[in-house]
Amino acid sequence: MRISKVSQVGKVQFHNGINRISSFIKRGLDLFVSIIGIILLFPIFILISIGIKRDTPGPVIYRGIRVGRKGKLFRILKFRTMVENEEAHNGNNITAQDDPRITRFGRFLRDTKLNELPQLVNVLKGEMSLVGPRPEDPTFLKHYSQEQREVLSVRPGVTSLASVLYADEENMLHAEDVTETYLHSIMPQKLRLDLLYIRNRSFLLDLDIIFRSIFVFFPRFRHATLSAEDIVQGPFRFMRFLASWFALDALIALMAIALAGFIWRTAGPLDVGLGPSILAAFFMTFVFTCMNWATGVQRIHWKYATASDAVGLIISVFASTFLLHVINVLFILPSYPSEMLLMAGLLALIGFLSLRYRRQLLTGLQVRLSRIRTLGQAARERVLVVGAGEAGQLTLWLLQNSPSARAFYVVGVVDDDLNKLGSLVHRVPVLGLCERIPQLVEEHDVGMILFAIHSIHWQRRNEILEICWSTSARTVVAPDILTFMRKGTDPSDRRTWFPEAEAEDNEVGPSNGFTKDELRQDIHRLAQMARHGDYAELARYLIELDRELQTGSKEVASKKIDIAA
Repeated sequence: MRISKVSQVGKVQFHNGINRISSFIKRGLDLFVSIIGIILLFPIFILISIGIKRDTPGPVIYRGIRVGRKGKLFRILKFRTMVENEEAHNGNNITAQDDPRITRFGRFLRDTKLNELPQLVNVLKGEMSLVGPRPEDPTFLKHYSQEQREVLSVRPGVTSLASVLYADEENMLHAEDVTETYLHSIMPQKLRLDLLYIRNRSFLLDLDIIFRSIFVFFPRFRHATLSAEDIVQGPFRFMRFLASWFALDALIALMAIALAGFIWRTAGPLDVGLGPSILAAFFMTFVFTCMNWATGVQRIHWKYATASDAVGLIISVFASTFLLHVINVLFILPSYPSEMLLMAGLLALIGFLSLRYRRQLLTGLQVRLSRIRTLGQAARERVLVVGAGEAGQLTLWLLQNSPSARAFYVVGVVDDDLNKLGSLVHRVPVLGLCERIPQLVEEHDVGMILFAIHSIHWQRRNEILEICWSTSARTVVAPDILTFMRKGTDPSDRRTWFPEAEAEDNEVGPSNGFTKDELRQDIHRLAQMARHGDYAELARYLIELDRELQTGSKEVASKKIDIAA
């Protein structure tokens, strides 16, 4: 126990150190870009100031009160885009497309987002950052939930994930219902994106958001259809992923060529030199990386790779070895022996496979042989799995390996972990975020949704379940998956999809009371909550269950227990 506590403290200290380094790098980027930006854009600031003065009387800069980090108020700086009079000051805090207060030149500044440029001064002062949740007007802060207030834990940003996706926010609003539409339709979605950014923020994600924000200045590109996945899977995060694998593969290729040369020297002379060996290793790695990209190997999440994924690696290694042999014969003098290059390619293949599979290789080969299926996809129940964590992986394994697995076809997985988007988990693609569930159900004709998330806040859990229930697909919660698969897969069997039908046969007492089987099931689910250590929620729902037992409202209590379980 003592060693475990020391280990946990060490992990916390390590992550705190990483966060401090990330904050230091982020602040350094803020200072560098704000200083350079103010200097380079100063002539543009002068021209915009002249245009504002010639358009309407009033100050050049608008100073609005906004909520910053930890709830601290500050004055955000923008170029003024509205008329300066008493009516403007007493108007709505949200601006709609047809707002009469906007000046002619102000419309141009808003359309091009040039009115936001003075916020570089806020960044320089430390009140804002280049990337972060957009600062909100204090009057709207009272509408935030406890979870949404997490956006106040970081500096607000000049741009954000939400501001890129909602670049045309004003066009979605109209003056007659601007506040109502913003509070109930736009603000919750923007806060969801802000929370997504906060929980996955990194230096490279900031660069990707800045890269996408540049296109917001051009209305033609701003209207392009984008999703959160398009931004978080941007070029900088991708290049980091690609560069890390390229460096490791180059090292393995160099070691393979060196080992092949050492083995060849034991049988005869070989005089090539260090320079050509390094060049050959990098060429092999370059071709190998290109082939991986062409065959889709780079998209695989190797922690969950199966034996079938090795085919792409084998093709890539043989292609790179063959091209290296051609280049060696035509251009390089003195040349490598062909047999030695073939040996180096085989050694590199072993290294590449070992790096990606490690201990999974032998097990993966055996699993692949047992996964041959004869039933077509059209005859299967189309399933969408919610969650790519431990419960999601268990669910996928059951769907692929249980006796009833032939009746299911998993179209994909949804998860809010940005690092898993676009990858393959147990050969199943991660299609997007949880908010895309209704869209994916329609696109892939999904008949059943399997909810497989445990380590999540109960409010967020309820939100995702509400999204699942709003679709035409049936929703099954992961704790019931074993019982569900044991009962069968015939959709015509009402008891398979509606377990309460079976309880009706055993009902005792009044028509609105609980049956013994229902109480036993509820107790079992509460025991699962206790096993997972969710004691606060366990106590809360026990009180609710006791209250409903006293009133005899079976339907309400059962629904609450289902949500809690």
